[in-house]
Amino acid sequence: MQPIKLKAAGTEDLETVAALARLIWNQHYPSIIGQKQIDYMLGKMYNRESLLEQIQVKHHRFYLVEACEKTIGFVSLHQEDKNNWFIPKFYIDQTIAGKGYGTMVFKELLQLTRANCFRLTVNRQNFKAINFYFKLGFKIEKVADFDIGDGYVMNDFVMVWLKV
Repeated sequence: MQPIKLKAAGTEDLETVAALARLIWNQHYPSIIGQKQIDYMLGKMYNRESLLEQIQVKHHRFYLVEACEKTIGFVSLHQEDKNNWFIPKFYIDQTIAGKGYGTMVFKELLQLTRANCFRLTVNRQNFKAINFYFKLGFKIEKVADFDIGDGYVMNDFVMVWLKV
């Protein structure tokens, strides 16, 4: 397995982020949330204006995940306070998922942030991701439902990782 590299993504990379989101979401989420909700959420969260707002207003840091001389995914995170971070996005191309790349990305995020705590949300039916986060040491903190408009609701777990 090739080592990974996290490349800070700037505004020039927004189309790459959006294209990766379309690819990965359409690989992974149809059986979980259905195609109509995928299309709605991609349109809402991955258009250029939304991505710019996430970076410029909400101070999310985006990173492209590179391995095998290509971009295989992306993550975003933002600092909640001194050593506590939130990971809104953590996506790896599903054709190579399960080979250790996600674990390498998480280890890189730990090095990058020196975090004491990470939080994230994950769909309660996304068993593959939930099990991955358990493997990293995350625990379910609470159940949360988020109304995202147009009749759609995200039925999530809030998961937390604490430095030991």
